[in-house]
Amino acid sequence: MIARELRAEIARLRAGSRLPGTRALTARFSASPVTVQRAVRMLVREGLVESRPGAGNFVRHAPTVLPADYGWQTAALGAIRSDGVFIGSTMQTPSVDSIALHSGYPSDELLPVRAVQSALARAARSRSALDRPPAAGLPELRSWFAQEVAEAATADVAAPTASDVLVMPGGQSALSSIFRSLARPGDTVLMESPGYWGAIAAARQAGLVVEPLPRAGAVNTAGAATSSPASGYDAVDPVVLAEAFERTRARLFYAMPHFANPTGASWSGERASALLDVVRQNDAFLIEDDWAHDFAIDAPARPLIGQDASGHVVYVRSLTKSVSPSVRIAAVIARGPAHARIQTDRVVDGLYVSGVLQTAAVEVVTAAGWQPHLRRMQEQLARRRDSLAALVDDLLPPGTLTTIPRGGLNLWLRLPVGVDSAGFVARCARDGLLISPGAEWFPAEPTGDYVRLNYSGPAPGRFDEAVRIMAANLP
Repeated sequence: MIARELRAEIARLRAGSRLPGTRALTARFSASPVTVQRAVRMLVREGLVESRPGAGNFVRHAPTVLPADYGWQTAALGAIRSDGVFIGSTMQTPSVDSIALHSGYPSDELLPVRAVQSALARAARSRSALDRPPAAGLPELRSWFAQEVAEAATADVAAPTASDVLVMPGGQSALSSIFRSLARPGDTVLMESPGYWGAIAAARQAGLVVEPLPRAGAVNTAGAATSSPASGYDAVDPVVLAEAFERTRARLFYAMPHFANPTGASWSGERASALLDVVRQNDAFLIEDDWAHDFAIDAPARPLIGQDASGHVVYVRSLTKSVSPSVRIAAVIARGPAHARIQTDRVVDGLYVSGVLQTAAVEVVTAAGWQPHLRRMQEQLARRRDSLAALVDDLLPPGTLTTIPRGGLNLWLRLPVGVDSAGFVARCARDGLLISPGAEWFPAEPTGDYVRLNYSGPAPGRFDEAVRIMAANLP
């Protein structure tokens, strides 16, 4: 009470005014000197009062804060880059009461929460909390990643070994290292369109020119899906890829062959073989982003690197989404000089990945409970996918749902003709629903108005409310 009343009094006084002494305040508030002195010290800590020994207590002069002048940076930084590097809407932090269908990360109920917490606690008590790990990563973690891919290797291809694996601090960092290592500023990288916004941004940040290649058979002109969930036809046409290599002289082709983000599309085995042949014929690299390996629902993801014997495939797999967003662990599998260049970039950029996180990741994925957890998670994802897809089909115009993905975390919707996706997303946000605008997922101009819905976030019980919000914001 004493501090509160003195604050009000200070607000009416000029800076430098002397406050009543302790004796006067003691009498005024009928309090002990100790209580008064405690209140005054509180005001000193708050910066409202200045105590001068032998002179008393005074209202503190408010410092004059001049507005910062950052004008010098305009000349120092120069013109802003025109390549459109940006941070996608998936990184937006939602409010507590919003329905979050925009995020790229599964909610806690889909993660091995207890296993992660226990593993981190044990790792913090081990030598990994003190020792510097090998630059390429812990041997046991590298072996695990190699073994996961070896299971998909064909009989005539030598399976990757631990020596081919580099541990990275997350998939995004892995992509940045790959683009910096395998190309030079000004080079072209070919990418499926639509494709992952983070890969687009990482390539442009590395100074590369992103050349978009359309997916074949994704939707027809009316917006209805032309490929069934089992067809796997949503991939670049091999003829188009060959022409792009010849036209651009590119040496990199980035793709998500399994459960692509954002479309959910997967390559068929025949299409994958044809595209790999084109990559080989052009002495190029296929950067295989196996981001959703653990999120297979109706069909397993079989990494294409298992069909590659000559180092044309550079494979990326992350555990960040399936283990925990806080355990930023990924792997790159590459062979030959490409492996050496990527490792050099990784060491120069960050030296090594936290040994604590690596140790915890090894414990989680090698534990007996990991495979049962994955099966339970995939079952939950299937129920969520089917529930949200059914609501979209029931409540939104026909043709809105482009396909039902066989894995991954997302549904890709095409809005009716005449509906602007940016305005639609903004209207939904005002009504408490966060979704991802489709324009973010195109390396060039969007070919239509799309939005992406993530079905792995919190509150799947609010899917009905979410789709009704979307329906109310359509004409």
